[in-house]
Amino acid sequence: MKVSRRAFIAASPFPVLSMQRSRRSVKPNLVLILAEELSAWLLGCFGNKEIKTPNLDLLARSGTRFISHTVATAAAPGNRATFLTGRLPHQHGCEDGPSERLVSELLLSDLLAKAGYECAYAGRWDLGGELKPQHGFSQWFPLAGGETGFTAEWVTARAVDFLEKQSPGRPFFLVAAYPLPAAPYAGLPSRFYDLYSGVAFETAGWQPASASASRGKELLADTVDSLRRLAAAVTALDEQVKPLLAVLDRRSLRDNTLVVFTACRGLLAGRHGLWYGGDGSEPPNLYTEALETPMIWNWPGTVPVEGARTELVASYDLFPSLCAALEVTPPPKANLCGRSFLLPVTNQPLPRKAPWRNLVFASYRNTEMVRDSRFKLVLRSNGAGPNELYDLRADAAERFNQYDNAEFITVRKTLEQQLRQWRTKYA
Repeated sequence: MKVSRRAFIAASPFPVLSMQRSRRSVKPNLVLILAEELSAWLLGCFGNKEIKTPNLDLLARSGTRFISHTVATAAAPGNRATFLTGRLPHQHGCEDGPSERLVSELLLSDLLAKAGYECAYAGRWDLGGELKPQHGFSQWFPLAGGETGFTAEWVTARAVDFLEKQSPGRPFFLVAAYPLPAAPYAGLPSRFYDLYSGVAFETAGWQPASASASRGKELLADTVDSLRRLAAAVTALDEQVKPLLAVLDRRSLRDNTLVVFTACRGLLAGRHGLWYGGDGSEPPNLYTEALETPMIWNWPGTVPVEGARTELVASYDLFPSLCAALEVTPPPKANLCGRSFLLPVTNQPLPRKAPWRNLVFASYRNTEMVRDSRFKLVLRSNGAGPNELYDLRADAAERFNQYDNAEFITVRKTLEQQLRQWRTKYA
């Protein structure tokens, strides 16, 4: 039976790279840059007019960004583990901090080391076992608390040193996990604070402190001053991207290196009268700003420039996407909930019978969330706070809770059923 070229490509487990590989003599490299607490709305490439992020804006312009990327939980350690395993916090055991269960998990670094990659980790780990290399990382530079000077530059120096030693002959995987931005936004070089000394942040959308605020009250006492320090930290983070890319260019590695930038969680930064993310209120919240972080892919010749994808993607989709991009097979028994977005991010058509789902899920402690392209449902177990339903098309700021509105009962029941099915399938 004759098979069309499109059908063959759609059926391939690594459709895009199967075509690209013929033009490459070695396996592609991967640089994964992780920020700590960074909502997408804080970057210029996502519309922010007050915070300076020229290097990340350039990375986005010369690559592709997802307009909506949702993290699986409101805690940074949990998402860091999800990025590297593809599994949910209740599966890998990490949410607010380390878990012994992570020892038995297969990380992307395990798979890539087995495939011949040299793997390096520099920066914040917070998943336990910092004292020794693990999970296939042969080069191991975690932040342990004894570093001196500006810690972001410490991370960059280790990452640059690793990249300087690479050659086109052997593939590599580098994680540069920055502790920025993170409150109290102290210890930065003064030049970053000076950039924002007179900025009023009139477009930041902040509100007076909410009665539900449980953390960050000291930051909400003078929100504009806190926003200035946050902005300084964001720009300081942005500055770290440039030397990483410069090494790739100088070593003639850029064209064969996929660079991914994302963040482990978002934060409210004064919106809804809260500062931190989901753990900034009681009960916990799952507002958009707490969950939506940047997802930027940059890969010359493979990922289109000036791309902006509208598919709803989540942090649990990154692992299968990277596996597809680097042509390694995910663990077959991991019960992964994510789907590779390699086809969308490279502007390739999805199979007609398998369109993108445009449905994402998140949870934090007793609070769960599901959203589609229009509606968002938040459920809290054991009566610990109100349930919520928002029409994001009419109310993007999530100000008007429609959970008890009879006009939305069908929508509510549909989303509740989808959340139950998700919970059962990936328990």
